[in-house]
Formats: sequence, C-alpha cells, structure tokens
Amino acid sequence: MIWPVIPVIFIFGFIFLWPSKMLNRRAFLRLITSLTVAGGGIAIYGSLIEPLFRLRVTRYAFTPPTWPKDLRLRLAIVADLHACDPWMTAERVMEIVDLTNSQGADCALLVGDYVATHKFQRQEPASAWSRALARLDAPLGVHAVLGNHDWWADKASMRRGEGLPDVGKAMQDAGLAVYQNDAVRLVKDGKAFWIVGLGDQIAFVPVRGWRHPRYGIDDLTGALTKVADDAPVILLAHEPDIFPSVPARVSLTLSGHTHGGQIDFFGWRPNVPSHYGARYAYGHKIENDRHLVVSGGLGCSIAPVRIGCPPEIVVIDLGVA
Repeated sequence: MIWPVIPVIFIFGFIFLWPSKMLNRRAFLRLITSLTVAGGGIAIYGSLIEPLFRLRVTRYAFTPPTWPKDLRLRLAIVADLHACDPWMTAERVMEIVDLTNSQGADCALLVGDYVATHKFQRQEPASAWSRALARLDAPLGVHAVLGNHDWWADKASMRRGEGLPDVGKAMQDAGLAVYQNDAVRLVKDGKAFWIVGLGDQIAFVPVRGWRHPRYGIDDLTGALTKVADDAPVILLAHEPDIFPSVPARVSLTLSGHTHGGQIDFFGWRPNVPSHYGARYAYGHKIENDRHLVVSGGLGCSIAPVRIGCPPEIVVIDLGVA
C-alpha cells in the first residue's frame, strides 16, 4: 500500500519545484535525489514509526437518542490487532491491554480481526495473544466478536460454515466471551443495557474454486430477537457496512475493519474496504439519529503500512451531558 505514495511525491515535486526555465542536468538529478529521499523517508515512517510508535487513545462523548441520559457508561474498544511478528507481537498486545486497562472503562469491547493473513509477517500463536487479551480488566467484562481474517485464516471452518473458527476457540480457551449473533444483558447502577455481537459479514470467500452458499455468517434479525426487553442496545459488528440496516432500536453500533483506510492524505484514502467507499471509513457517524463509531484499529492488513491513520484504542463515554 505504500506504492501510491511515491508517484504523488514526484508529481507534487515537479509541480512546486520546476523552475520557469528548463532544468539543467545537474539540477534535475538533485531534484530526483531529493524526491527519492523524501519517498524513502515516508516509506520508513509508514512501515515503522506510525504503526509501532504512535499508539493513541481516541475519545468520544455523546448520548444517542435511545440511550438513557442517566446511564453513564464508559466503553473501551480494541479493533483489528492483526497479531503477527514483528509488528503486533504478544508483548505489544500486552502493552495495548495495559493502556486499555488504564482508561477506567466499564466494558472492554473487541470488534474482530485478531490475526493477520497478509504475506509480510510471521503468524503469532493465538495462545499467546489471546492470553494477553484475557488480561483486559473491566467491571462489566470483556466482550468480543470475530472479523473476516479470523475466518479466512481457517479454511476448514469456512468450508464447514458454522461454529467458531480456531481463533474464536483460542479466545474462549483463554476465558474471553465471544459472541456470534448472540446477546448478553448487563446492568450498571441498577440500569440494564444489552450488548449484541454480530457474526462476521464476509466470513466465507471462495477457496480454490469452492464457494459457500452464504457470504457471511451474520444474522442481525436473529441476534436482535435475543434482546428480551426494552433496555438500550450496543451492537458489535466488525464491518461497518451493516449500519444502513441497523434499526433505530440500536443505540450505538461499533465497528472496525477499515483501519481508517490505513493511508489518509488529508482526507484522501486510496483504499477503504467497504461497499460504501469512504462513507464509513472512520470515526463517529450519525445517520437518522442512529450512531456508529468506526475504530481506526491497531494493526495492519494487506501491507504493514500506516500513514495518517495512527493505531488507536477508542474510548466512548455514553450518557454524558
């Protein structure tokens, strides 16, 4: 994903540095050298500095229309770890866990893609990073859904088309609650709310010519029927593309998957993995009084590069004035 950066550097270099008369050979070589050095610097920044050294906490505070104003709740969201060596080792996951624990959240919510399936890394054992995640500490628990890469890394589970892939089983073995079209009722200060975890929307892709009759394992209607009262609902959905179908009954939808495009040049994102383009690429979105927050995530997909999209833990305060 670094390849779109280099042509942009050269184009802007020629636009802003080309003199009124033709460059001589020496000046031209100096220009090419300068632009090459600049391109190399951006490549180093995007593959090392931003992914590894710019971890941040991004905060939101709001009250959706269907959320009780007297129910104050802090959520910490961890998305898109893409555990691998060397960019997202178990030790780095533990650093993320420690920072998440320090936020004082009532719930820790994990919204999928714990493994990396690109070619630029060595797989990190699921037992190692899942044990690190199991050290997340929140009074109302840790609640997780799976993402597309968690399915794509397990071809046997994709063919079976049911149950949990190996990633989900490893997380359960570590003591983490993993939801797939399921719901749980929680209570804070005597007031109830629901967390609904949606199955992944693109869990099944063709494998060597074989195609599952379904594209995803998601069942939004079935998951919401498990909500047994009128308490507010928080929906965990790895891909934000479900949002146009989410009813007003849901107070807040939380997603990851897009990584904010992973490269963001002042709002230009060359690659957002969504049917809606940049519409749900990143951040807090409000449509018809329905609220969605899309995390920029923590790891990398396709290629280990981040430019303008630093890795982040998201903290949301609901029920604030």
